[in-house]
Amino acid sequence: MGISQTMTRQVLLFISVLSLNSVHGQVSYSIPEEMEKGSLVGNIAQDLGLDIKRLKSGKARIYTGDSAEYIELNKERGVLLIKDKIDREALCEQTTPCALHFQITLENPMELYPVTVEITDINDNAPTFQKTERRLEISDESAVTGAKFVLERAFDSDIGANGLQSYSLNPTDNFSLKLHGQTDGSKKVEMVLQKPLDREKQEQISLVLTALDGGDPQMSGTVQIHVNVLDANDNAPVFTQAVYTASVVENSQKGTLLTTVSATDIDHGSYGLVTYSISSSTIGILDLFEIDESNGEVRLIGKVDYESDKHYQIDLEAKDKGGLSDSSKLVVDIVDVNDNSPLIDMMSTSKSIPENAPSQTVIAVMSVHDPDSDNNGVVNCVLTQNIPFTIKSTSNGFYSLVTDSELDREGAFEYNIIVTCSDEGVPSLSSSVTLTLQISDVNDNAPVFERSSYEAYIIENNTPRLSIFTVKARDADWNQNARVSYILEDSSVNGMPVSSYVSVSADSGVIHSVRSFDYEQIKDFQFLVKAQDGGSPPLSSNVTVKIMIQDQNDNAPQVLYPVQTSSSLVAEMVPRSADVGYLVTKVVAVDVDSGQNAWLSYKLQKATDKALFEVGLQNGEIRTIRQVTDKDVVKQRLTVVVEDNGQPSRSATVNVNVAVADSFPEVLSEFTDFMHDKDYNDNLTFYLVLALAVVSSFFIVSFIAILSVKCHRWRREQMFYKSNGNLPVIPYYPPLYADVGSTGTMRQVYNYDVCGTTDSRKSDMKYVRPYSQSIISLDGTQTLPHAQRDKRINDDGETRAQVRYSIPEEMAKGSLVGNIVQDLGLDVKRLKSGRARIFTEDSSECIGLNADKGTLVVK
Repeated sequence: MGISQTMTRQVLLFISVLSLNSVHGQVSYSIPEEMEKGSLVGNIAQDLGLDIKRLKSGKARIYTGDSAEYIELNKERGVLLIKDKIDREALCEQTTPCALHFQITLENPMELYPVTVEITDINDNAPTFQKTERRLEISDESAVTGAKFVLERAFDSDIGANGLQSYSLNPTDNFSLKLHGQTDGSKKVEMVLQKPLDREKQEQISLVLTALDGGDPQMSGTVQIHVNVLDANDNAPVFTQAVYTASVVENSQKGTLLTTVSATDIDHGSYGLVTYSISSSTIGILDLFEIDESNGEVRLIGKVDYESDKHYQIDLEAKDKGGLSDSSKLVVDIVDVNDNSPLIDMMSTSKSIPENAPSQTVIAVMSVHDPDSDNNGVVNCVLTQNIPFTIKSTSNGFYSLVTDSELDREGAFEYNIIVTCSDEGVPSLSSSVTLTLQISDVNDNAPVFERSSYEAYIIENNTPRLSIFTVKARDADWNQNARVSYILEDSSVNGMPVSSYVSVSADSGVIHSVRSFDYEQIKDFQFLVKAQDGGSPPLSSNVTVKIMIQDQNDNAPQVLYPVQTSSSLVAEMVPRSADVGYLVTKVVAVDVDSGQNAWLSYKLQKATDKALFEVGLQNGEIRTIRQVTDKDVVKQRLTVVVEDNGQPSRSATVNVNVAVADSFPEVLSEFTDFMHDKDYNDNLTFYLVLALAVVSSFFIVSFIAILSVKCHRWRREQMFYKSNGNLPVIPYYPPLYADVGSTGTMRQVYNYDVCGTTDSRKSDMKYVRPYSQSIISLDGTQTLPHAQRDKRINDDGETRAQVRYSIPEEMAKGSLVGNIVQDLGLDVKRLKSGRARIFTEDSSECIGLNADKGTLVVK
């Protein structure tokens, strides 16, 4: 009965698998039973059109469900072999045809190939009787010719021609054999009395009933029949029904009454007493049922299972004491109850799938079977979790687990999928199975930096290979796909490759300096760092990194004015009539550092008369702090210290010569120590005295203003010519001279320079004060006249030319700014002989003078 259940399940499995989408062509084989282990069944690779490599790569295997595996697959040869000897009778009993149904499953991609192996019968079983002998008691008076006696049927496990074919009875002197066909294909065997029995002649008769099959060689089985001839017995028992029916619920308790059969015998005495018995030759009937020989009650003595057998046919016999008998049949129907949970069998499963697997990708194929009947055997399978998978019924009893939406390993790298199958019985029974599925990584995430941009600071004058800071990027992928490398993107900084400034560690993202930075040359720069993962193809992202150089106090202040030269003496002239707060001059200094490192302060370190002068702490202005008197010496020497605000601070000193006098002769008399040639100094004194006399004469004749001016001009030219360039130069202060605040520099509109000559023998001195200004328009379209000439009048009434130019930014080196000779009305020879030069208030000279052409050009 268990074998019958297995076959039913196999047949269902075979029919169901054929409807799967992944099922390919079916292959059938036919082999005899009882083949030796290792015998060849067929070349499955050739018959399915598969390559042996595909069998290996697809991890080919045989799926048989929950039944035993009689066939094995040799993947090396691509053939099917006998795994265990097959007994057709044990496998299929009387079912025909008898076949094994299984599938060849392949992975990557998942494929199923149905295979049928039919098992043919060989004559390996002889007919058998349940009992080896049978005893009959027959009355000689009642045993009339034609009386029938039911005999036990034989059973042959083989089928077809190898099964039970015929019976023979020997000897046949008194009895003959008669066979009656049954609805189930079996034959009812009766022994018929051919002539009356005579107890006085023969009290016992022995016969042999032989059952024969049709195999080659033919096999047989026998039973001995012993007949005892008794006194007269007129009537045989008669059953009230030819066929009785009964039903019993499966799993009923032992002793359950199925029905009561009845037979009557109209004889009196012992010949009228009827006894009941079961005459079925079916194997197992006597283990499940029994009949009370006296009252005909049929009871259950074993366990019946609807899934094993749904009904039974029991042959009954009623016999009296005279040996006469009658036969009847009891058909027992087994009533199903919901006593079986659904059986879930995973036919094929995937351990892992990539996260980019498309929707409806098959994860697993399973067969689900409930051996119960009707609603008790109707099964529904569901997933109990909210996960991106769904289960589909592909055919009767087969389900496929497929993806229902996109997968993301970064969201969930593993799923424990619980499949629950329930039947529709009352109460419902269910079974569950858990499938663990790994989601394999795909390189679908680029590295992401922790910040959208980075800024870092480094103090100038750093040592090379100094670690500045670290950039960090993370990749949500896994393993090699998440391994991040850092790459410095090619770019340039001030015309130099960025790799000459910084480097980045490929593994750690640490950014190092390649060189020592100088704040005065470069204050900041930026570059790109790329983070690239190890996937194939690799993914990457960029981030902007800005490096800002922090200033160090590594530059001392630079004094722009007064200019310290060795070839000439510069002195500031203070009239004796100067009042308190008189502006003597201004010390102009700059510091190329920035911030507080460039905040300058001015202090008077030494002075000929400290009580006469003071220096502005923030602006460097030298002023008188008391009224100048006649007692004050003409020659005053001041030492001014310019100090920045850095830590530690740096400083510079400048010597300022001050002449306290009302006239040049008085100044010259005090500064004779600085003359280079004694003879020349004598001539210079003579001319200075002469000049003073001339000046005095012209001042007397003050009403002739023009003549006075010309004479004064002639006097100055004569004095400068005779001094041969060794006279102290008294600077001219522009009318717009003012305080510059706390920066220690002059405003651009106050820039001035005094350019004197030491080689020219002309009798005039010309002050050339070029005033250049770069005007940069915000919108790039504003323009000014190419050159503007302003006229200013100095203290002595002379008119001095001032020239302004306007140029756009980003002009190329060597570009023309203006013709300074033409705009000032000078001669090129004068520029050369006067050693003309450009003086700027800061250290960056953007404009150059071409003395050969008399032009200003961009440096």
